[in-house]
Amino acid sequence: MSLVRFARIAAIACSSGATLLGSSFLLGDDWPTFRGAKRTAVATDSNLLKSWPEGGPQLVWEAKGAGRGYSSLAVAGDKIFTLGDALSTKSDEEEYLTAYDRKTGKQLWATKTGPAWKEMKEEWHNSRSTPSVDDGIVYVVTPKGVLVACNTADGKEVWRKNLVDDLGGKKDDPWGYSESVLIDGDKVVCTPGGVKATMVALNKKTGELIWKAIRPEDRGAGHASIVISEIGGTRVYVQTTGGGALGVSATDGKLLWSYPIDKTTAVCPTPIVRGDLVFFTAGYGRGGALLKQVVDNAGVITVKEIYGLNNKLNNKHGGVILIGDYLYGDSDDKGLPYCADLMTGEIKWAERGPGKGSTVVIGGGDMLYCQFQSGEIALAKADPAKFTVVSQFKIPDSGKRPSWAHPVIVDGMLYVRSLDQIFCYKISN
Repeated sequence: MSLVRFARIAAIACSSGATLLGSSFLLGDDWPTFRGAKRTAVATDSNLLKSWPEGGPQLVWEAKGAGRGYSSLAVAGDKIFTLGDALSTKSDEEEYLTAYDRKTGKQLWATKTGPAWKEMKEEWHNSRSTPSVDDGIVYVVTPKGVLVACNTADGKEVWRKNLVDDLGGKKDDPWGYSESVLIDGDKVVCTPGGVKATMVALNKKTGELIWKAIRPEDRGAGHASIVISEIGGTRVYVQTTGGGALGVSATDGKLLWSYPIDKTTAVCPTPIVRGDLVFFTAGYGRGGALLKQVVDNAGVITVKEIYGLNNKLNNKHGGVILIGDYLYGDSDDKGLPYCADLMTGEIKWAERGPGKGSTVVIGGGDMLYCQFQSGEIALAKADPAKFTVVSQFKIPDSGKRPSWAHPVIVDGMLYVRSLDQIFCYKISN
């Protein structure tokens, strides 16, 4: 991107009062963290295809060496980043943060972050945190809870911090850390979890602690990533943990509000923020709820229910998106995408697609991109009236393990991570 275009985008953002997720360094054609720059999982591209040829869109390049794992991709500047272990380009089984050339898919560097995570069932092994990129540094959290910061140019490690040993964090479930950290101004903000360090802000250059936010009843970190909200002139970090949803002051880490939920197996999806509204959901029968953040005359921020937990809005880890006034996501992990009215929670439809198992849903324009656990990707209309699949294809070599890594749409390209492989498809006119 040219400096002229960068300046134009920055000027537009400042004049409109737009709030970017993270620093103003993020560009319009980047996807620099989990679910994109604003963590909506909805692409801003305006020229995306309304249908694909039989067999799928045009494959631009294919790369190997990502390793095993379910980390999504961060696309920033001229590079793509992800996390995995047992890379085909390495001789060991260790975990690596890797970088690729955005135009060709060539692997540029691989930095060892630590040992592979191999807890519980084999299909649950491996890495799952998506890197976050800002101002020449890429940050990632290993499943063991180690936050590592590396230079984007060459992968050289800058600093690391153990969320458990150094900060007193606690995980609510046994599946390891998955969060994609938030970079906001000079801070890296993340969720060690538990009653000692529910959320923390660190200096992004050094890793030194700036503040800790404590929720006294917090059970431990889930798998969601923090989203920014602006309420009554206060910048609020919205997150969900094993203990439920919460809002924290960006300035000093003060706990502003808490919406506790009963214990469930795991809490994974990242919340959705629109204005003063917060939608959050969890799987395993827990459901989704819509909250409204409210400011009183003294400036105190609390939340009230628009509706409480609705188990028809379950979602395990495929995520939910908001297009217009409607939510789209999978019914728990059933491979049964649904559409629901944001303000009421009413289900408009829940329909089978061409694949099976947990389904990731992301958006682009007025279209849905549904990636099924079994490897199929369906292109469908984001239409509250009905679910209409217009095109589909299957990820090459998929099916050996679940296709859980969330795909990415940026600058007219669809990027798909399938364990050791990354595929880049052209989906624009």
